Amino acid sequence: MKKRFITGAAALTTSMLLSIGNVGAADKAKSEHPDWEFFKEAAQGGIAEVTLGQMAASKAESEAVKSFAQQMVIDHGKADQELKDLAVTESVTLPTEMSTNAKALEKKLSGLSGAQFDKAYMEEMLKDHKKDISAFQEQTRQGKDPEVKNWAEKTLPTLQEHYTLAQTASSKIGLKSSDPNSSGIMGSANLSAMSKTSAPSNHSHLGPADSSSPTK
Repeated sequence: MKKRFITGAAALTTSMLLSIGNVGAADKAKSEHPDWEFFKEAAQGGIAEVTLGQMAASKAESEAVKSFAQQMVIDHGKADQELKDLAVTESVTLPTEMSTNAKALEKKLSGLSGAQFDKAYMEEMLKDHKKDISAFQEQTRQGKDPEVKNWAEKTLPTLQEHYTLAQTASSKIGLKSSDPNSSGIMGSANLSAMSKTSAPSNHSHLGPADSSSPTK
């Protein structure tokens, strides 16, 4: 009986050590990946886009805002899955929750309704997509891992399109997009390049566009 207990304890100890080893290996891979920060921010941003999009699709008063939100859920949901698949091949463990700031925004928006909600949501979408475009452009230029750079490069046109759609939806609720020259997120040169390179709404890398998306 005593021998059997010792054997069981030894097996449990071995299992625990293997588990700790696996966690340590994952942490090491995460910390050593040259594009870990981009992975993290893209994952958290994608989760936020889907979560807030789902909220807006049900709470928004404007049909234009609802349609925009539905498109965000579809496109970012597919992009998130692509990122997860890429993370597996790169041995990277992605965050599974939104950032603290995004959670605070979710709480703020949940307390709003009607036109007030629409305006607050679209203001955030304009600001957020400017930031995303800037980050993805930087990744295509400075990224270290070829596969991660490739994913950023093929996802960028859709983010650029999202910004254009956000402007359209915002104009329909009387919200003007901020002057790009006054933005600290992107300079006017980047926005000019964005408008020239923005692809038609074929969503080739994220799947077919939803029929409820705003008119392009």
